[in-house]
Amino acid sequence: MTEHGTFTGLILDRTERTPDREALLLLPESDDRGRPNTVSYGALDAAARELAGWLQARGATGERVLLMHTSRRQFAVSFLACLYAGAIAVPVPPTGGRRHHAVRVAGIVKDVAPCATFTDAALAPDVSRLLAACGYGSVPCLAADAVPARSPWRMPELSPDTVAYLQYTSGSTGTPRGVVVTHGNLLANLRALADTLGTEPGERVGGWLPFHHDMGLVGQLLLPLWLGGTAVLLSPEAFLKRPARWLEAIGRYGITVSGAPDFAYELCARRVTDEQLAGLDLSGWRTAVTGGEPVSAATGRDFAERFAPAGFRPEALMPCYGLAEATLLVSGERTGAAPAVRTVDGAALERDVLREPVAGRPRRTLVSCGRPAGTEVRVVDPESFEVLEDGAIGEIWVRGAGVAGGYWRDRAATAEVFEAATAGGAGGYLRTGDLGTLIDGRLHVTGRLKDMIVVAGRNLYPQDMEHAVQRISSLFGTGTAFSVPGRRERVVMVQELRTHKRYDLDLDRLAGDVERCLAEEFEVSVDGVLLVRPGTIRRTTSGKVERAATRRLFLNGGIQPLHQRLDEELATAAGRSGAARSR
Repeated sequence: MTEHGTFTGLILDRTERTPDREALLLLPESDDRGRPNTVSYGALDAAARELAGWLQARGATGERVLLMHTSRRQFAVSFLACLYAGAIAVPVPPTGGRRHHAVRVAGIVKDVAPCATFTDAALAPDVSRLLAACGYGSVPCLAADAVPARSPWRMPELSPDTVAYLQYTSGSTGTPRGVVVTHGNLLANLRALADTLGTEPGERVGGWLPFHHDMGLVGQLLLPLWLGGTAVLLSPEAFLKRPARWLEAIGRYGITVSGAPDFAYELCARRVTDEQLAGLDLSGWRTAVTGGEPVSAATGRDFAERFAPAGFRPEALMPCYGLAEATLLVSGERTGAAPAVRTVDGAALERDVLREPVAGRPRRTLVSCGRPAGTEVRVVDPESFEVLEDGAIGEIWVRGAGVAGGYWRDRAATAEVFEAATAGGAGGYLRTGDLGTLIDGRLHVTGRLKDMIVVAGRNLYPQDMEHAVQRISSLFGTGTAFSVPGRRERVVMVQELRTHKRYDLDLDRLAGDVERCLAEEFEVSVDGVLLVRPGTIRRTTSGKVERAATRRLFLNGGIQPLHQRLDEELATAAGRSGAARSR
C-alpha cells in the first residue's frame, strides 16, 4: 500500500487485483426497505471512469467540481471520478432548504468557481437554482448516474502534489475556507490512521457520518477503500431517526472499526431501548473511535456500561484528536484499556492552568486523545510562540506529511495558520486554534483559543448564530453565543433588548423564538436563552464583543436577566438554582 504515489493509482490497482470484491455495502434507510446494496470494486471503477471521461471531455482536469449528494453510492462514484479525471472534488452538504446552509454553500460556490456540479436527480432542480442565484447558472448540474454522453477516459498525469479535493471547514458563512488536500497528504494520513487504528487489509469499516465532513469522508469511505476492504455505509438521517441502527449494523455486517463524535455515543446510551439492546452483538467492534468534538469521560463510561450486555468492551473506545487542516487524524492510541482520564481543578482550567482538584471546588475531567499519529505535535504559547513544557497548557501546533498545504486562494490565512514558526525558529507548523497539553507524550485537549462552538461534531461560529437571532426582532440589539462545558457542550445565547420596558413585551415568546431560530437554521438545541438589558454584554475598548468575558460573567452569576430559559444542569453551573425551566 506504500508503493502508490496517488490515491487514484491505488484504487486502480485494487480494481485490477480484486474486481469482484465488495467495495461498498449500502444499507437501506429502514429495516422494511429491502436488502443492502453492494457495489464491487469493478463496478465502482467502471462508473467512475465513465463520469471521469465526461469531465475530461469538458476540460475539467485541474478544475473544481462541486459534489452535493445524499446518495452514498453516487457520492463515491463522483468523488472517484474527479480523482480519475485529475479534477478537484469539492464535497458540500445539501442545503436541505435551510437558509444558513444555503448561504454557506453559496459562499463555497463563489470561492471555488466550479466547472461542473454532480448531485442526485431529485436534488438537481434545487441545486441548479442555487447555482443560478450565485451567478453560475451556466455551470452544468448533472445527476451522477445520468451521464449524457460517453467519452473515452485516459489516465491523467498525477503526482503526490496533485490536489485531490478541497475540504471546506464548518466555519463562518461569511468566510468559507477550503483546505487543499493533495494525494500525498491523503495517503500519509490514511497510513497514520490505519496504523493507529490497528486495521488489517480487507476489513469492514463504516458508519453513518456525512461525507462532506472529514471524519466521514476519510475515516469511513476512503480508509476502507485504501485497505482494500469494504465501506459499510448508513445515512446520517437513518441514524438520527433510530440510533440503534448504527449499532445493529456493526454486529449484523461485521464492522470492526467505526466511530462518531461524542454526542452520538450519548444519544445511543439514552435512546436505545432495552428491547433493542437485547438484539445487539457488539463483541466484534474492536475500535470505537470518538472524536470530532470534546470527548466526555462520562459519555464513554455510560456507553460502555449500557452496552456491556451486548458484548461491548470499554477498551474498544478510542478517543482521537484531528481536524480537516491535518486531513483528519493528529493523535490517537489503542492501549488495550479504557480511555485514560485526568481530573483537574475547573477554575484553574478556565485560566488555562492545570492543577490538581481542590475539595469543594468545581472539577473537570480531561480525556487523553493518545499519542501523535504520523505527526509532530507541540504545545506553544499563542502569544510568545515559545514551546511549552509537558503539563503546560497552550495552543496545539502540528507538523507532518498529512498536514495540508493551506487554504484555497487565501494566501493571508494560509500564512497565518499553516506557516507558523516557534520562537526557536522551527517553521512549517499548523496552528490548530485548539488549546491542550502534552502529558507523558499524550495529548489532552482543554479548550479553544477562538470562540468556536462545537456541537454534534460541527464547528459553529457564534457570529453566524448571533446574526441569525438579531433578525428575529427590531428589539434585539447586541447578542452573544457561547458554549459551557459539562457532560456535553451546552449552548447559551445572551441577547440584549433595546428597551428597558418589559410590561408590554412577551419575553417568553421572544426567548422561544430564539430557540426555534437556532434549531431551524443551525440544527442546534439551545440550553440557555437570557434576555438582558443594554450594556450587559462585555465589550473591548474598541467595541468588540468579548464572548469569553460574558461567559465568565454568566458562570459567576453576574448576569441579571430580564427573562431566562435554562436547563437544570446549566442553571446549576451558573449558580442559578430555581431559575431553570425544564424543556
